[in-house]
Amino acid sequence: MLTLNKRLDLIEPKILEKSFRTGRGTANEVNFWIFDYDPEDEMAVRAHVNFLVNRINSKHDDVRIVSFDLYNLMLNVLRGKNYLDKVLQMEQVKGSEAIINPIKKTLRLTLDGDQIISKIVENLVPEQDVIFLTGVGKAWPIIRSHTILNNLHSKVDRNPLVMFFPGDYTSELRLFGEITDDNYYRAFKLIER
Repeated sequence: MLTLNKRLDLIEPKILEKSFRTGRGTANEVNFWIFDYDPEDEMAVRAHVNFLVNRINSKHDDVRIVSFDLYNLMLNVLRGKNYLDKVLQMEQVKGSEAIINPIKKTLRLTLDGDQIISKIVENLVPEQDVIFLTGVGKAWPIIRSHTILNNLHSKVDRNPLVMFFPGDYTSELRLFGEITDDNYYRAFKLIER
């Protein structure tokens, strides 16, 4: 079993391989990868993701890391629609559970015009950009990881995607090692534990 630091160190050489950025599996699978980790390692993973984005983007012309924090994307969409303050006031009056569905409707999750998917796919350079998705735990339960992956696979089929997942990934996503998000069979583990 590899330590977290060793696994983090293996990410850069893996994503810099030309075959990683252009490859699809023998059965034409999407080029989606999951880096799962123990939730208590969140801060170390965040720091390393930032390091990788800065390092790779400053040293390489043929690859660009485009990183999206799902939670920050959600907040930005709500701000852009002048809905964030309303949601916060609603939460104070009605509680956290009461705001989940209104936020999902505002984000148009799983519908045409899905605001999160749109923000991710705009301005991507096919076969050059590698997508990093972070903030999975912060965005739950409003944004579900399997929903994002399912809705992105037809939109970014020429860009590899790495989701940094605080939990366990086998054929199902277990957020925080406890909450079963859903089965998701299309992604590969980026670095085995």
